[in-house]
Amino acid sequence: MVQWNVAQFDGQNYISLETFRKNGQGVKTPVWFARHDDVLYVYTEAGSGKIKRLRNNSRARVAVCNMRGDVKGPWLDATASIIDGEEQLAASKLLDRKYFLKRIANLFRNQRDRAFIRIESA
Repeated sequence: MVQWNVAQFDGQNYISLETFRKNGQGVKTPVWFARHDDVLYVYTEAGSGKIKRLRNNSRARVAVCNMRGDVKGPWLDATASIIDGEEQLAASKLLDRKYFLKRIANLFRNQRDRAFIRIESA
């Protein structure tokens, strides 16, 4: 197992987030992310498969990748949870600062249709 070190994500634009189905099969998805201390934050559609899988199993893995999902670094075991309230607002601001296109999308998307995920060391 690789030691949890989120510094490897500094300067990167995408991570591959692997979440797990009930049968244990992993599903990998490239996503935008923001880092705060030792925590990574991701947002996605509220009805996405990632959210459904995380409701059943908080186990996750993350790795640096490109926009196509081609992994460029070691996988790190993680725990992922769906967040809301003040932590969600803070995560949204972090992502807005990092990704100009997210700020544009905010103009056209209902924020209630989004879910935010906190990812930390397993």
